[in-house]
Amino acid sequence: MSLRSSLPRPVQSAVRTGYVTAGRATAGARVLPDTIVVGAQRCGTTSLFRALSQHPHVIRPTFNKGINYFDLNHHRGRAWYAGHFPLRRTVRRTVPEGSDPVVFEASGYYLFHPLAPARMAHDLPDVRVVAMFRDPVERAFSAWKHESARGFETLPFTEALEREDERLRGQAERMAAEPGYASYSHRHHAYRRRGDYVAQVQQLLELFPRAQVHVVYSEDFFGRPPVEFAQLCDFLGLPWVDGLTFEQHNARPSTSMPSEGRAFLEQALGDQAAGLDRLLGRRPPWGLREEGQ
Repeated sequence: MSLRSSLPRPVQSAVRTGYVTAGRATAGARVLPDTIVVGAQRCGTTSLFRALSQHPHVIRPTFNKGINYFDLNHHRGRAWYAGHFPLRRTVRRTVPEGSDPVVFEASGYYLFHPLAPARMAHDLPDVRVVAMFRDPVERAFSAWKHESARGFETLPFTEALEREDERLRGQAERMAAEPGYASYSHRHHAYRRRGDYVAQVQQLLELFPRAQVHVVYSEDFFGRPPVEFAQLCDFLGLPWVDGLTFEQHNARPSTSMPSEGRAFLEQALGDQAAGLDRLLGRRPPWGLREEGQ
């Protein structure tokens, strides 16, 4: 546990607010990210963030993993965003001499937020985008458990799926029309829709060159982390280093998914594997399992 994470949450919040406030005054002297992990939610982005943070050539935000600038805080401006990152002179002392650092952040809502990808492309057109996907059926149930445990969801799983369209109706459109509007249901109650990876990847590829987009499949990352991490390092131009550890973080206790909910999601999201294969040229591992059944 780091010193930062060992502090009480109110103290963490106060320290972060003070740091960012001071950082805005020196925004021009601070680094900005060249890489952003955009989600998807409940797909292992925290584990990937912590693995990347161990690399000696990688620079993470000074405090939290998720800055939520391009989704919830874009109105605060570029100087506020820069205030979350270290000074360039600090970075030069941190990374090995003669190496180029990779500066990154990870915010799991960026991929699904209707405005965030375009804001990223406008503000940081050369940024490298990393997305992480898992079986969308399992992701939906994991998200429901996560939102329920945090008090954001009160409905049973199957009912939450049945009411998703009702809860989210018009929300994305309102967010696009009112850039400062933050939708509670869009952020916390999108179980099936967040699993529509094909639409989200299509949007990324319309905004960024294919060479700037890298997708990690969660099942592969947790099944063979050194192999998948080495491929990510190649994408980022990072040398391999020994001694990294790969752990799974933020996992929820395993429980059985209601059969009605599973059947509904399998029907709704059954084309995702083939769609990703078509877009990326690599079939997801859950799609390979389905072919073997």
